[in-house]
Amino acid sequence: MKTEIIHTGSDNALPRAAEVLKNGELVAFPTDTVYGLAASPWNADGVARLYKAKQRPSNRPIPLLLSDAGQLSRVAMLPPQFSRQVRQLIARFWPGGLTLVLPKTAIVPDTISQGPTVAARVPGLPLARALIRDAGGVLAVTSANLSGQPSPITAQEVEAQLGGRIELILDGGPCRGGVPSSLLDCTLSPPLLLRRGAVSQEDLQRVIGSLQSPTRRSDR
Repeated sequence: MKTEIIHTGSDNALPRAAEVLKNGELVAFPTDTVYGLAASPWNADGVARLYKAKQRPSNRPIPLLLSDAGQLSRVAMLPPQFSRQVRQLIARFWPGGLTLVLPKTAIVPDTISQGPTVAARVPGLPLARALIRDAGGVLAVTSANLSGQPSPITAQEVEAQLGGRIELILDGGPCRGGVPSSLLDCTLSPPLLLRRGAVSQEDLQRVIGSLQSPTRRSDR
């Protein structure tokens, strides 16, 4: 397959990307952290192709990116014991580089997460949120790299790893963040920082107090 590349300044960039996603195909696009690779979470074939394109182990869950915080209740529940802290985190860091692991709702397919939880965030880049909104409000998104390889911060880096494996790359220039999102498991007490990233541990602790530190990195 030949991978199509469209600059985000083009008038048809977002409509074309939304069309590709709704057809069950794959789109790489810039976010506030790194370039992400997206599929519709409700299209099982598209999600399966995302795993295949990345050579990602099928037992590794895929995070969900949301167009806005109002979409969270569709895919996740707030643990009663942490609901206040989670709301504080959302108010402080969304949109932005914090991914929260929460109990998933029944609508989330096992192809996204085989376990009882799901990872979700609202990206800080307006273009990313606009694409997600146009595609239905929720997308399954992970870094646009081959599993185990560096996360790309330019469309050229995406093409080098995934060219010929995916349908479309939106070229928005270099990602300003360049660092993956921080990943916080809010189902544990205290919450567990699974991955250090765009939001520092110190900033998280200023909002919610104590948390458990990470012991290993995670590719999400």
